[in-house]
Amino acid sequence: MIKIEKISFSIGGRKLLDTGNISIPTKHKVGVVGRNGTGKTTLFDLIKGNRELESGKIYVPRNTKIGDVQQEVSENNLSVLETILAADEERETLIKQSSTEKDPIRIAEIQMRLEDIDAWSAEARASTILKGLGFDEKDNNLPCKSFSGGWRMRISLAAVLFNQPDLLLLDEPTNYLDLEGTIWLQNYLITYPHTVLIISHDRDLLNNCVNSILHLEDKNLNFYSGNYEKFAETRLAKLESKLSEIKKQDKTREHLQSFVDRFRYKAKKAKQAQSRLKALSRLKTITLPKEKALRKISFPSPEELPSPLISIEDGSTGYENKTILSKLNLRIDHDEKIALLGKNGEGKSTLSKLLAEKIPLFSGSIVKSPKLRIGYFSQHQTDELRKDETPFDHLSRARPTKSIAERKTILGTYGIGAEQSELSVSNLSGGQKARLLLLLATLDSPHLLILDEPTNHLDIESREALIEALTKFTGAVILVSHDFHLLSLVTEKLWLVGNGSVSQYEDDLDSYRSGILATKQGKRPRIEKKHDDKKEFQKRALTFKNEVKKCEERLEKLQIMKRKVADILSNQDLYSNDKLKELENWNKKYSEINEAIKRAEDLWIKAQDKI
Repeated sequence: MIKIEKISFSIGGRKLLDTGNISIPTKHKVGVVGRNGTGKTTLFDLIKGNRELESGKIYVPRNTKIGDVQQEVSENNLSVLETILAADEERETLIKQSSTEKDPIRIAEIQMRLEDIDAWSAEARASTILKGLGFDEKDNNLPCKSFSGGWRMRISLAAVLFNQPDLLLLDEPTNYLDLEGTIWLQNYLITYPHTVLIISHDRDLLNNCVNSILHLEDKNLNFYSGNYEKFAETRLAKLESKLSEIKKQDKTREHLQSFVDRFRYKAKKAKQAQSRLKALSRLKTITLPKEKALRKISFPSPEELPSPLISIEDGSTGYENKTILSKLNLRIDHDEKIALLGKNGEGKSTLSKLLAEKIPLFSGSIVKSPKLRIGYFSQHQTDELRKDETPFDHLSRARPTKSIAERKTILGTYGIGAEQSELSVSNLSGGQKARLLLLLATLDSPHLLILDEPTNHLDIESREALIEALTKFTGAVILVSHDFHLLSLVTEKLWLVGNGSVSQYEDDLDSYRSGILATKQGKRPRIEKKHDDKKEFQKRALTFKNEVKKCEERLEKLQIMKRKVADILSNQDLYSNDKLKELENWNKKYSEINEAIKRAEDLWIKAQDKI
């Protein structure tokens, strides 16, 4: 059992942690949650003993082996498999001793210990973990230095999982994984035999593989039993109770103050008034937790364009004459929400860049709507931000004619408040940079929004805000993400990128998850339909309700447009001989709007039928 006893810790004179007593049972899987900057990573450092407490104590049982992913592995000449095996230092030491030891008794002891720690199956166990995290068998023998930073982080994660520490500390482990790796990791952690603490903003992971939540808020730690959904329900009930207390207290305060104001200067009531004043001074103010992470994200809605927005026939693309994807026959319609599925390296980002006009089409044909505007977001674009400039500077360069007040309003619609808007990019958190990139990507009201891993560094509140913004967005979306929760609530169509091409995935995300796990475990994938499951029902119902809402919003806009054109057509001046051409154009526009309304009504009826 891990015990946290009234710990206190400050950084630069700012109190970061000031908590009561918490006990974490052995072999529990604990999700560590809280807004960015509240001290979750610092808590891990304190548990490991890398920082010194001001007061209090963190008790970890003696001889507990603690493991964490500190940083990516170095660019060494060791193979991936050798690096993983070397992580188990005891095994490595015993194997070396067994080859040099002469004493038969000591040799027997070494062999017995090697048997106890299952040393001879180590290579198979390491290969299984590497496969789960996306490495092919041929990759295992390649030197670590041949892999990029993100893949070397996966090697570090594989090493700590292989070592099976008694206390496993994972800090945002899915940030450098794809959807397939994330699904495998969730399944692996469910059966992990020791204690696990996971800092994560991945709601799906926190629901599926933890049995308790450690919540860090306002410098304090609170321990909740159950997964994230259970925690959220319990905390909401607490907040509602607190709100009720605040309302009661406000009424009491108002009543006392009213009596004091009326009678404090009247002799007969002065004593009672003084008594009320003392009662007022003793009335302790109840405050709600500071929810500094603004949930707000709001994308501008584009005007509707006729479908398709983009169509590709027999296309191919890649980099520097190296073809990555071929035989592309794709169509994207207005208002479609499409998820790109497939392993890392199969071409999801390549397809995203082709659609975003970042790389060319090698062969075939691509047709785009003439007025099409595209917004593109990728975490790699962080390097394109000017580190010495503020978010306000970036927006000012993009919108120089807007007033200062208008620019600040735009920043506010993406949750970038007054304080953050004046910070240099180098001092922004990862989540704040992501919000700024989302703002710049959607500034021109794109008809097609392409998002490549948008949730990295976003906390849970920001991810929920992004989900809400995307479900309300009336344009088309192409989404690459390892966040299963985001994909399941936003996307309606699935494209599978693999074997050098792209095809439509006809099943649902749950079937895709089952297939991934079966493949990684060497089993034949089983397709299981669970539409009667309560959560699945709620998820589908929410998707259909959002669809109806978007249809209603589209109809409302079209009706407004129709009224405006009707007002123009009611102007008698338009019917003079010199304006006949203009009259013809407005009549044509009026007919187009009526056709659009008819299509929108049909879509609304279909959406209602789904519900």
